[in-house]
Amino acid sequence: MLKRILNNSLFELAVRWFLGMIFLYASYHKIASPAQFAKIIYGYYLFPDVSINIIAIVFPFLELFSGLALILGIYPRSAAVIINGMLLGFIIALSINLVRGQQFDCGCFSFGEGGHTYTVGQLLMQDIIFFVLGLQVLFFDNKRRWCLRQSGNILKNMPLKP
Repeated sequence: MLKRILNNSLFELAVRWFLGMIFLYASYHKIASPAQFAKIIYGYYLFPDVSINIIAIVFPFLELFSGLALILGIYPRSAAVIINGMLLGFIIALSINLVRGQQFDCGCFSFGEGGHTYTVGQLLMQDIIFFVLGLQVLFFDNKRRWCLRQSGNILKNMPLKP
């Protein structure tokens, strides 16, 4: 039953669009206010000062273009690799700060203006769920729906023996 759901092209389309919209939305505030996002990145206490502005400018555009690629179906597997790479980085950064006992604004979707703040544990769980959804897009092995550019069948093209 689970295998049938995971191989369903409508389910893959829904996951692609969901992740794409999440990352489009996440990029909006960061692109609109890179200085404020840079302050949040600084608050992680993980990156050298010289790299913070570069990260604050590049990451939101990676989120934007990867999200668009998922929604439009332009190399969705490549977009999923980029998104999962970012999510893995977020998971590591959140885990380090969870171990440190730090509470901070992650800068994920807004800059603490919504009135509701999430705990580091909640953010970590959310990112793990998004990561698993990204794996669904990455390893989906059937014909994709509403996809401008198919990116091949990764599992069918892998040699089983060297």
